[in-house]
Amino acid sequence: MTSDTGLCDLSATDMRALIQARDISAVELASAHLDRIRACNPQINAIVTLDAERALIAAARADQHQASGAAIGLLHGLPIVHKDCFYTAGMRTTQGSPLFRDHVPDFDSLIVQRERAAGAITLGKSNVPEFCAGSHTFNTVFGATRNPYAPTRSAGGSSGGSAAALAARMTPLADGSDMGGSLRNPAAFCNVVGLRPSIGRIPHWPQANPFNTLTAIGPMARTVGDVALLLAAIAGTDARDPYSLTDDPRRYAAPLRRDFRGTRIAYCADWGGLPVDDDIRGATDNTLPVFRELGLDVVHRSPDFTGADQAFQTLRGLAFVMSYEQTVTDHGTQVKDAVHWNVAMGLAQTAADIAAAERVRATLHAHLRDFMRDHEFLVGPVTQVSPFPIEQEYPPTVAGVSMDNYIDWMRSCYYLTLTGHPCISVPCGFTPAGLPVGIQIVGRYRDELGLLQLAHAFEQATGVWRQLPDMQGMANLSFR
Repeated sequence: MTSDTGLCDLSATDMRALIQARDISAVELASAHLDRIRACNPQINAIVTLDAERALIAAARADQHQASGAAIGLLHGLPIVHKDCFYTAGMRTTQGSPLFRDHVPDFDSLIVQRERAAGAITLGKSNVPEFCAGSHTFNTVFGATRNPYAPTRSAGGSSGGSAAALAARMTPLADGSDMGGSLRNPAAFCNVVGLRPSIGRIPHWPQANPFNTLTAIGPMARTVGDVALLLAAIAGTDARDPYSLTDDPRRYAAPLRRDFRGTRIAYCADWGGLPVDDDIRGATDNTLPVFRELGLDVVHRSPDFTGADQAFQTLRGLAFVMSYEQTVTDHGTQVKDAVHWNVAMGLAQTAADIAAAERVRATLHAHLRDFMRDHEFLVGPVTQVSPFPIEQEYPPTVAGVSMDNYIDWMRSCYYLTLTGHPCISVPCGFTPAGLPVGIQIVGRYRDELGLLQLAHAFEQATGVWRQLPDMQGMANLSFR
């Protein structure tokens, strides 16, 4: 690593201020991150497609643009990596599948278009599980992504490559997607921040089912302020997404300071009875004095999530049928078992099953809206377990309770998915073994601003995000 890589430890907002003041150039910043990638990525395997040449060309153009006196975008000169499910013109997009190993699209997904239009510099693509199925990032094309804090452990998923790249300071910004926890789980595992916004807050195009209300796309970064900056650049309406919201996204770029004295929040240590490992429960319990010191009135109370499991499995199965039934039919032997299982589950549903799932979802949404009239925020663990061994597809047990399939252990996230409320994962501590733990904060319906404000206040009070992984040790690691 060169001395320039000290830049990589700064927050994106600090990098942006330095660029605006012309204390550093976009080329210098991109070069520093490319150096960090060369030093650490071979051990972590977070970035699976890298285009250093085009990144440096784009950075040089950004510097020329700024030197001309022209207005610069919110993300001007800031490096970014894109999740390998988002299309990138001229750069391969594999979705972690051997079927798309060499696929190079000729257009950008809308989220990528907006990031680039705001001035971000694309470094490459981040690893994903095949077709983003699962919260552990591995596939037969690129292998597994390792956790920078514990390289023998999972980085989570499906946005695990993005989270690991952020944690290893290979990029200050990244994007991701979330159905059952794919933004939140890897953020918690890797000591970074992941926001699952309201459906439509960030328009999603293209997608196989534009009326899918389970999957949201969102920003990832190391700090809440950086996530808010990225959100400001990529939110906003677009007619190609029928659910896209019309609110002005510039409000997310404003300071996040707020006085929380007297604000009431509910704390759910286990989301109404889910198994939670002791090290996770201990770390999240330790956050309660922090919230109280911020002036919040904390009560121990959980919403009712009755019926959430069957409803989520049903609706997730339908989403997989929409997206992957034809792929499974045409290329079954080249598609992993988890995708087959989800598609089969979707095809097995009756009209009565679907109606029952939608009734449960409607009830969960209404119940949580009512619950949050008395509690502006809801907090609890992001994950029920700490990062598990990288060789496992998923943790077989949680707190002594067997997990029947690869998404059972994700209930602490997918329960909230069904309600439609925005959620954010923020670093909150470490287990006795030194593994990162995240706290999940849930905001009122469509209130991303309030959610970001509380997350920012908590982050400022704790500073957990500042604890870096062992960079030098990481660079010296060797895996077969």
